[in-house]
Amino acid sequence: MTSLRIYNTLARDKQNFVPLRAGEVRMYVCGMTVYDYCHIGHARVMVVFDIVQRWLRASGYKVTYVQNITDIDDKIIRRAVENNEPIKALTQRFIDAMHEDAAALGVTRPHLEPRATDYIPQMLGMIDALQANGYAYQAKDGDVNYAVRKFADYGKLSGKSIEDLRAGERVAAKDAKEDPLDFVLWKQSKEGEPEDSGWDSKWGRGRPGWHIECSAMGCTLLGEHLDIHGGGMDLQFPHHENEIAQSEAATGKPFVNYWMHNGYVQIDNEKMSKSLGNFFTIREVLEKFDAEVVRFFIARAHYRSPLNYSDVHIDDAKNALTRLYTALKDVEPDNQQLDWNEPNAQRFQSAMNDDFNTPVAVAVLFDLAGEVNRTRDAALARQLKGLAGVLGMLEREPRVFLQQAGGTSAEQGMTPHEIETKIAERIAAKQAKNYAEADRIRAALLEAGIALEDKPGGSTEWRRV
Repeated sequence: MTSLRIYNTLARDKQNFVPLRAGEVRMYVCGMTVYDYCHIGHARVMVVFDIVQRWLRASGYKVTYVQNITDIDDKIIRRAVENNEPIKALTQRFIDAMHEDAAALGVTRPHLEPRATDYIPQMLGMIDALQANGYAYQAKDGDVNYAVRKFADYGKLSGKSIEDLRAGERVAAKDAKEDPLDFVLWKQSKEGEPEDSGWDSKWGRGRPGWHIECSAMGCTLLGEHLDIHGGGMDLQFPHHENEIAQSEAATGKPFVNYWMHNGYVQIDNEKMSKSLGNFFTIREVLEKFDAEVVRFFIARAHYRSPLNYSDVHIDDAKNALTRLYTALKDVEPDNQQLDWNEPNAQRFQSAMNDDFNTPVAVAVLFDLAGEVNRTRDAALARQLKGLAGVLGMLEREPRVFLQQAGGTSAEQGMTPHEIETKIAERIAAKQAKNYAEADRIRAALLEAGIALEDKPGGSTEWRRV
């Protein structure tokens, strides 16, 4: 068995994975800020780290997976004020929507989903420790800031030096900061802000900065030294860099052994951005495409590579996933356990142990599908279904997928009843030897996105294309 190797952003290299506790993995992933619906970039984070935790469990580890929810920040406060509603009502609505989107994508719920507002005491305790250790100070405006230059290793994750950061300053620092590079740990409440946006503290009423939230929740729930910390590449700096500075300055211990970052999502080769008008929510995408197709589209790209979203690429993913389901349509897998000693499973395992190389793992699935099509072997069908299941796919009955893989009913066009009616008309035309009419019906159905397959014995099956 090959050992798991993970690309560690901190080391800038693949490293053998050695957990802090034998047989256990403690993993923290930065979650969503819940003031709006999740977008396709969030979908990638959800699916990527769902696959990571699935593979860790398949490899025999006991996994504790924490993904936080940021339910207090400036954007949330601003949206709540605009809507004239309590912050908790706003955030709960979008938390519920997030859970619906994740479930649709086949994402297993993290073991723990801490909300920032439930961990204010722990955040205040960490800020207090930072101040006691000489890393934090209260400025004249009431904010408590982190003194970046006091932390000698600042920049070790991103590779940015203090000098580079200082040279790259474009915005004048607030006068209250002792250094332009310092960042806020506790933000003083401002006049006119909603009452439910602040908490009392020794530094006055206020709310936590974004970075301290993850440090406090991670250390509280997983201990002061974590195995894996993940998130999008955009969080590497400054968020994760600041998490390291806070956590290690507060505890005196290394914070995380392995840092994982998934690549950006691009829309037609441009970075996704609301200002460019190429910003898609998960819900919008699922109106057009089957959720498992979207999951497969994400999974067949390596998690560290850019992911270029377009309708053409999703359609290609749909056709590819259809080929896998088609292989299982007429070959019932046997009821034996997945055999990890079988050659295809060994190749799949080697790929996943090589920094979760899903493109190679998916290629193994296509090789298996080809073998199933040639041999009609129930044992190989079991291997195909079982290995795909490790990635959270091929878990539906094949005919269900083949007849539903078009998104919403509006997008699918014809209903199953309408399709079956047309198939019956075609069968009747063939029985009447009106083959021209039978061919016309078949062609019309294909034009409507419905492919027919005549089976021995006179029956006809259909699928969406």
